[in-house]
Amino acid sequence: MFREMRRKKQALSKEDCDAVLNRGTSGILALAGDDGYPYAVPISYVYDGERLYFHCARSGHKLDAIRRNAKVSFCVIDQDQTVPEEYTSYFRSVIVFGTMRILKDDSEKRTAVEKLALKYAPDDTEENRRIAIERDWKPLCMLEMHIDHMSGKEAIELAKRKQETERCQTAALNSLT
Repeated sequence: MFREMRRKKQALSKEDCDAVLNRGTSGILALAGDDGYPYAVPISYVYDGERLYFHCARSGHKLDAIRRNAKVSFCVIDQDQTVPEEYTSYFRSVIVFGTMRILKDDSEKRTAVEKLALKYAPDDTEENRRIAIERDWKPLCMLEMHIDHMSGKEAIELAKRKQETERCQTAALNSLT
């Protein structure tokens, strides 16, 4: 159903994909927009290891698109270092495909927004989080993305560096035993 990555040597492991999603603070959510045009929008998110959560207003282009077609993709760029002398960039990114659900149940919505709040204000007090959530509760809409497929890719130069580092670590461990 989902295409196999052409450059498998550059593929990120599930653990690396998870790390990218956990490090990132925003990504691009792509939906089927109005009149058949793709609609891609930058958005904050939180990843809990199984699903992605987003917040938005209770009406607008995103929700209209999701109601028409719940299939979406989401991309997070972890690194994009331009290397002019090589006419390339050293990149690392993850793309996730899945289906979006508008959370209706208040307890699900509350759990999702708390995850989001903890990600973006981890040092705030529980009381301040509660006050902020209650203040913005009425206009708040929470979205949950069920992940059907996830893949990550990095520049071949980064993949080679990682392999060399792993080779050196293995050699060092072997010399200790």
